[in-house]
Formats: sequence, structure tokens, C-alpha cells
Amino acid sequence: MASFSFGAGNARKVASIPLYAFGRVATLLVPRRRDLWVFGCAVGIADGALALWDEAAAHGRRAVWLTASEDEDRDAAARGIPTVRRSSLRGFWLTARARVVVVTHGFGDVNRYATGGAFVVQLWHGIPLKRIGVDSPETVRSSILPRSRAMRAFIRAMYRGATRRIGLIPAASHLVRGRLESAFSLPDERVPVTGEPRVDVLSRGSAEGRRRRARALLSSTVGTIPDAARVILYAPTWRDGAPDPAVPTAEDWQALGESLEAQDAILLIRSHPLGAGEYAPPHPTARIRMIGSDLLRDVTPVLPGIDLLITDYSSLVFDVGLNRTPVLFLAPDVEEYAARRGFYGSFDAIASGDVASDWAEIIRRLGPAVTDGAARDRLAERSAARSAEVHAFRDGGNTARVHRAILNATGAATADGRTRGRR
Repeated sequence: MASFSFGAGNARKVASIPLYAFGRVATLLVPRRRDLWVFGCAVGIADGALALWDEAAAHGRRAVWLTASEDEDRDAAARGIPTVRRSSLRGFWLTARARVVVVTHGFGDVNRYATGGAFVVQLWHGIPLKRIGVDSPETVRSSILPRSRAMRAFIRAMYRGATRRIGLIPAASHLVRGRLESAFSLPDERVPVTGEPRVDVLSRGSAEGRRRRARALLSSTVGTIPDAARVILYAPTWRDGAPDPAVPTAEDWQALGESLEAQDAILLIRSHPLGAGEYAPPHPTARIRMIGSDLLRDVTPVLPGIDLLITDYSSLVFDVGLNRTPVLFLAPDVEEYAARRGFYGSFDAIASGDVASDWAEIIRRLGPAVTDGAARDRLAERSAARSAEVHAFRDGGNTARVHRAILNATGAATADGRTRGRR
């Protein structure tokens, strides 16, 4: 089952109000160091936080990564990144002392009780397709008094109070900027259009070089993938703890395996790290392999190595378009999901008629989608157009722009020494 839901998470936050109060008092008294940055990321040493770490390190920033597990400690050590456990007293102290705090998911990526007064950089972790933040009713659900409007209003006020402390959240385009401003209750100046650091890897170097590196990483992660094999990535999104309705039946698994064999294709399944659902074929086959976050923290670097994406509501639909990768949508619960979570704009407009309600329909479309020809070209054009609407930059310079924006916003481009945090 899922390890997190908004209802349970919000209940824990309400119960932790005394700790937040203690942390706020502490951060009012503890001076922040202008030369200290702390980083955190819910999925480990990965995502936009790692891209920005590399940029900051190249410019000599004094920084520490706050981790949550021994695996993260090992990943960081392999890269020469100094770490401290975010839940430790030392993690609290460093978060309270840092002028710049970098996160990708939420304040819990670092020590959540010590962020008051810091310049918080929220890199986020995908282009919003489904509604996020206060734009989504899901965000304010609570397992404490779940039917209470007053409780939801209280949680919404808590959420807005927290997100308004974000100093900067980079936007991929002006369209995305509007969504982020609304979701996080932020003014224009805190949401600059710089592009997102996490997708620079999809634009740097030649297309051939990106594909070669991505295939090598895939082979080292899930086992050897022949050069001629077509690679399909299936990435369902999170349903706030509910079971995934798209888990294949035994008949689906058999038909899927036969189709993959006929197309000389390999299906990689990456279910959401917070999702629920058992994606395991009844008979193991090299044609179907798992590529969960336990094997690969960040899926973005391998996207140039795939030939087709199958998903429902994942923001990956916008990222793969940077490399013109075709997309098929498998969305058996689109009406229910739209009512519960909501979308920015029309899902039908995003899916462009390439949506299926079951695996049988997906399997019928696999051949034309992965075989060179008019059908695949059409899907590639739609994917590229979908991406162009939300990604204003594709020059590999997003991380550098975000780094400069942080320095300008904090005055670090011209100032030095110690300072107390922004209150």
C-alpha cells in the first residue's frame, strides 16, 4: 500500500503544531549564515536539487545535503557530497543556520521545523498537469475530522502560510508560472521564468549522445538492453493512497508479453513511489522489467533512451516532448480523477485523442506507436508541440539561470559575510 496520503500527512502536520512553533522561535533567535546553503529532495540525491547542487558547487558555495536514509548517504558519498541527517539535531541546526534552503517537494525535504527566515528555493518536481497546492481539494484533506469544512479551511490557511515563505520557485514558461503562482499563493517576482534545472539533461549535447548515455544508464539499472530493442516506459501517477485501477489482469499480461515480443520491445514499469498497486506479471519475462525509484532515483536522465511513454496524468508527458518521444495515455479513471484532483486546462486537449481506457486498447496501438511510419510521426509531433507549450527554454541553461536568480534575490551576487534570515 501507499506510504503517504494527503489526509494522513495533513493530520501529522496538525499534530506537530507545537514543534513548528518551537522551530519558529528558534529561527528568530539563530542568525543565518549568508555563505551556507542546505539541500534536500524527497526522492534522494536526484532531481533538480542535484542539478542545482552541481552548479552551486562549481561556484564554490558552502553547502550540505540533508538526507533521510543510509542509501542516500551512500549515493551522496559516491558524488563527494557532504551530508547530515535532516531529522537530527545537527540537521535542525544547519537548516536554521542556512541562508538558502533548496527543496523539490516540500519543507520536509530538509528539517521542516527550521525553515523560518530562510530564503527557500522550491524547485518542484514536474510541470503541473493535475492541480497542485491550494488549487486542488486533495491538498487540504485530513484524516482528522475529514468532513469538517473548518478543518479544511484551517489546513488551507496553514498551507498558504507555509508556501508564502517560498523565496523563489522557477517556472518553465509563462503558462506554468501562472499555475505555480496560483497553487503556492505567490507574487510574480518570486516565480521567475528561468526553465527548470531538472530537465537540462534533456537538452544538453547532441540527441545521439543523450540517447547513448540514457541507454547505458538503463542497461546498468535494469539489465542489458539490446541496441535494436524498442524501449517503452509505463509511468502511472499517484492516486493519494488509492489502488491503481490500471494494474493489468492476467489476460492483459499475456497479451502484453506477446505484443512486446512481436515488436522486439521491452516494457519498463515505473509505478509512483507513493502509489499503490502490484505491477508484477504472473510469469517473469525479460520483456517486462521494473524500474522503480528503489532502482533509479531520478527517471529524467533515461528519458532520451525510451521510444514510447505510456502514462495517465504524469508530468513526464511534457518532459519527453523535449526529445520528441511519442506518448500514449492509459486513463481508466479520468472522470473520477478530474473530479477528485482536477486538471489545469482540459485533459482531452492534452491527450489529443491518444487516450485509452484499458490495456487491450493500448496493446492494439503499440505496433504503430513504436514502428517508424506515419502514426509514430504523428505522435512525435504532438509530443513535441505539447512540450513546446510549457517549456520556454531548451538550451541546457536552466540551472545557471536559477542559480543567478537566487544570487540576485538574496544579494549574494554583491554581498558577503553573515546576516540574519529574511523575516
